[in-house]
Amino acid sequence: MTAGTIVLLRHGRTAYNAAIRLQGQIDIPLDEVGRWQAAEGAAALVASHRASRVVSSDLVRAVDTANAYAALVEATVETDVRLRERSFGEWEGLTPDEMAAGWPAERDQWRRGGEPTGIGAETKAAVAARMVPAILEHADRLGGDECLVVVSHGAAISLAITGLLGLDAATWRGISGMHNVHWSHLHRSAPGAVPGWRLVAHNVGAGYPLDRWQTGPHADLEPEPKSA
Repeated sequence: MTAGTIVLLRHGRTAYNAAIRLQGQIDIPLDEVGRWQAAEGAAALVASHRASRVVSSDLVRAVDTANAYAALVEATVETDVRLRERSFGEWEGLTPDEMAAGWPAERDQWRRGGEPTGIGAETKAAVAARMVPAILEHADRLGGDECLVVVSHGAAISLAITGLLGLDAATWRGISGMHNVHWSHLHRSAPGAVPGWRLVAHNVGAGYPLDRWQTGPHADLEPEPKSA
């Protein structure tokens, strides 16, 4: 047997996200907005998906996001290093301008969907090759009426979905990126069907307008505009 539903949830905002710095596998904690997103997103997610099992990347931004959801379904968060973000080697911690200044050709190649070379980055195929087996291994421990929630990272989730749909993670770019504490869910296909999973929803969130979601709880403190 295997889980009937897999939910892939991206972690909350960090200071690096706010500064548009490439995180990769640097272990950055959630910032204040990220903690608020984790709580609000958990409440929204639990309304539609109650997991029997919650598994997370071992990086703290993912673990803390997972804990916010797991507390609502009374689950224990398990961690798996295979669910980490893609490693970006020498680019980790840099802004787009810093990457372009130091590696203009490689940065341009990456923006066009290619693999940046010479920086020690993990390939897209390698990420999918660790993400997909990890997700399926955890799903296989559940029954067909149960749900697995996996908390991971933006690039890693996109590549995992690509792999789960039986597509080539090295070349296919049909999955858009995800906002912080947004999720995608897949349903298991009928026995023998190809691919084995179907993407039902992608980049779903708690229902806030995106600008409000990125601003966080302090938006509530802004004064109401005065009438003339």
